[in-house]
Amino acid sequence: MIVVRVFVAGGTGVLGRRLIPQLVARGHQVTATTTSAAKLRLLADLGADGVVMDGLDAASVGEAVATARPDAIVHQMTGLGTGQADMKHFDRFFATTNRLRTEGTDHLLAAAEATGVSTFVAQSFGSFNGIREGGWIKTEDDPLDPMTGTVLRPMIEAVNHLEDVVVRAGGAVLRYGAFYGPDAIDDQVELVRRRKFPLVGRGTGHSSWIHLDDAAYATVLAVEQHAKGVYCIVDDEPAPAAEWLPHLAAVAGARPPMRVPKWLARLLAGDLPVIMMLEGRGFSNAKAKRELGWEPRHPSWRQGFKEELA
Repeated sequence: MIVVRVFVAGGTGVLGRRLIPQLVARGHQVTATTTSAAKLRLLADLGADGVVMDGLDAASVGEAVATARPDAIVHQMTGLGTGQADMKHFDRFFATTNRLRTEGTDHLLAAAEATGVSTFVAQSFGSFNGIREGGWIKTEDDPLDPMTGTVLRPMIEAVNHLEDVVVRAGGAVLRYGAFYGPDAIDDQVELVRRRKFPLVGRGTGHSSWIHLDDAAYATVLAVEQHAKGVYCIVDDEPAPAAEWLPHLAAVAGARPPMRVPKWLARLLAGDLPVIMMLEGRGFSNAKAKRELGWEPRHPSWRQGFKEELA
């Protein structure tokens, strides 16, 4: 295996913290970014050369990439490390992440072109947001649902922009499922334990999950294989909310979740829980297994949740 210099934009997020050690363990040299100088020590402890970078500033991105002289760029920038998710006003909560997936992606691609970097891997999202028609399980050939008229619309527009420009530039887009693992779902588990994470209606909507370590491993493979195109990085078992939410409650030692009707859920929490739990479409990982040779070490959230909450 050829050792490459990998530039991880967004190295201190929940996935970045699992990705950097895997890259280092395989002999790669990693430069990783953070928006806070206080987190440079964390990056050093993970084995990376740390750099402070503002992903929304073209000059900052260009300088960081040019200085690192990477062979590959991995885009893991989000704005999700600040504050608890606001479901009812999800568009506001996700605004910075949407900008990082549009403006930030454009800045990274421009820096890649300027420095001759040909391997580019970017984080996308594919959990419950497959097109809401037809079967419950979607592939890379299926479009994401536009979420027209909902607070999810800006997120989908940003993801579509990212996927379009990265694929056109010859890079790889990884549609990660909903993350679980170290520090990923602590807020949700706490809500479940307090019985403040109810099941909406019959819970027929499907979601796909992925353990952080499995998502990181798929990312390493995408870098090493100079992958191109879109890949769904999810576990083997897309499942309806009526299955995964009660199971999460059980392994968390909580009482079964309360059940609320669709109209009440929309009144209290907006579109997101209604769409996810009643209409969501999950994703298949067949392409990633076939083309990347990837196998999740946590093939199902059923055992994965147990291991994380044991």
